[in-house]
Amino acid sequence: MASAVGLLAGRLALVTGAGSGIGKAVCQVFAKEGATVAVVDLHADTANSTLETLPKGDHQAFGADVSCSASVNDLIGQLKDKFSAVPTVTVNSAGITRDKLMLKMSEEDFDEVIRVNLKGTYLVNQAVGRALVESKAKSGSIINISSISGKVGNVGQTNYAASKAGVVGLTKTVAKEMGRFGIRVNAILPGFIETPMTDKVPDHLIQMTKMLIPLSRLGKPEVSSSRWSRQVKLAADSERPTEVDCFPEAAHNIIEQTREEKHT
Repeated sequence: MASAVGLLAGRLALVTGAGSGIGKAVCQVFAKEGATVAVVDLHADTANSTLETLPKGDHQAFGADVSCSASVNDLIGQLKDKFSAVPTVTVNSAGITRDKLMLKMSEEDFDEVIRVNLKGTYLVNQAVGRALVESKAKSGSIINISSISGKVGNVGQTNYAASKAGVVGLTKTVAKEMGRFGIRVNAILPGFIETPMTDKVPDHLIQMTKMLIPLSRLGKPEVSSSRWSRQVKLAADSERPTEVDCFPEAAHNIIEQTREEKHT
């Protein structure tokens, strides 16, 4: 199914939000490490654009709405039909922004960001977790992409920061619940990265953000992904931490807490 070489050789990897930005870069890194990648985005044509950038393999593009349980469950069914397997590596990278100062933010904008970023992560964790347990998989790795904004906050991102803080809390809880099944669950909190999502952020908020960064510029997803060897290791069986908050951006005082949980 996948390349015979690489840290992720023989693994089926599911990546959401894979049409651009971090998700796209993760697909490229995982494919190079030997995984067969299920490239998932809200729009199938966007997922296909990422698929075309991957090295040859059995990779496949899928369209799915992570905020809809029926769509997520249908996606898992499609993976089983296509690959006769469930994903033993999952990266939840799907996310949106609807930035505005709290006093001007609409209830709809708040709800939509929570629905995609937090509920969407929950639904994929639940569906993949169920599939792994039902298939009696010997191991599994789920990596949830949070954000430094969920830790330190950011002006104009009440909804986004709340959703990403929620992803950290969700990850810590799911890690405790799934450890007894051999399923590891971790969160990665990137700093400020240039993506199509951040392109929609008002310029004055971007400038305020850059003031917090020593180099006064946002990171590039392709550069950041090359530094995220940690993410590949978290996906591989060779490394066993769970419930980790990993900050890959030095601009925010890189902190890494690694704790191996033993569950009964």
